[in-house]
Amino acid sequence: MPTTAPPLPIGPHTVQPPVVLAPMAGITNAPFRTLCREFSGGKGLFVSEMITTRALVERNEKTMQLIHFDESEKPRSIQLYGVDPATVGKAVRMIAEEGLADHIDLNFGCPVPKVTRKGGGSALPFKRNLLRAILREAVSGAGDLPVTMKMRKGIDDDHITYLDAGRIAVEEGVTAIALHGRTAAQHYGGTADWDAIARLKEHVPEIPVLGNGDIWSAEDAVRMVRETGCDGVVVGRGCLGRPWLFSDLVAAFEGRDADIARPALREVADVMVRHATLLGEWIGDEARGVIDFRKHVAWYLKGFAVGSEMRKRLAITSSLAELRGGLDELDLDQPWPTGADGPRGRTSGNNRVVLPDGWLKDPYDCAGVGEDAELDTSGG
Repeated sequence: MPTTAPPLPIGPHTVQPPVVLAPMAGITNAPFRTLCREFSGGKGLFVSEMITTRALVERNEKTMQLIHFDESEKPRSIQLYGVDPATVGKAVRMIAEEGLADHIDLNFGCPVPKVTRKGGGSALPFKRNLLRAILREAVSGAGDLPVTMKMRKGIDDDHITYLDAGRIAVEEGVTAIALHGRTAAQHYGGTADWDAIARLKEHVPEIPVLGNGDIWSAEDAVRMVRETGCDGVVVGRGCLGRPWLFSDLVAAFEGRDADIARPALREVADVMVRHATLLGEWIGDEARGVIDFRKHVAWYLKGFAVGSEMRKRLAITSSLAELRGGLDELDLDQPWPTGADGPRGRTSGNNRVVLPDGWLKDPYDCAGVGEDAELDTSGG
């Protein structure tokens, strides 16, 4: 399985091995990034959850907390969502002028209705001129900061956009592209199309292409690079409740035969408590931190013999003592369960994509898209 991979250049930054934590709303906040980075030994690139450009420009309190980075995070990566070129430009210039980050990623991949109904996320690349205008504003406003983008194949099988979007990105000075091998209609269902990643790499040889989709193990990541020729991988759902996946990824891409991390429940429980502790410290309130952690409980305990009542109990804890106490009642000597390395997180697919009225009539007309289409809140 192990293979060596060349470093991934992101502007002036070198990411080695070429492994990136995917931005996930409500998940990839500073505490989770800290855990993943610790397991990786500080190697890789760890991107913030999605930040809306309007909320950033307006200095929304929640948004300003979400762009907080630990001193050890280098480079600091922010993912932005926006629909209006002027607002995106303002947000990027704010980041560059105030030194808020070292790298900016633009979200053109989110498939959730509250984003696509505004024409954002995975809906936006269908409007070629709008995509170009946003990229032009972002790259121009970023100065020396590298700008990358993450996208999907298209809206659905009848509206595929990734090759056109890739060429526009190259022409507008984007540093690298990440492609999730699904359409917006697929959401997270079915199987990711790795062949599309290979086609994009052939289509835009001028810049790095990263692959995303169905990476559940280090072996999957290595196989994606070998089969598609992509320059790196973006890992999302595979690390939910499993931040130690990044230690496996680093070992695999450094060509080391390392033991795959399969921690016993005792070790998993310790990570759970540390995760909840970090969230409380970040939020500034232990109870709120533990409550925010609840969404992670099922992912961490996937496959272990815990029992439905205890799972429910752990998912409604509101203090570290309560969380630790419940975990200590379990058989902590349980080994890592067979099959727990596989898919996790959302798997729904074949959804109707919610779009603005008349969005698909003309791939070039951008009339009606402006500041009022911007979301005013960030993250989850």
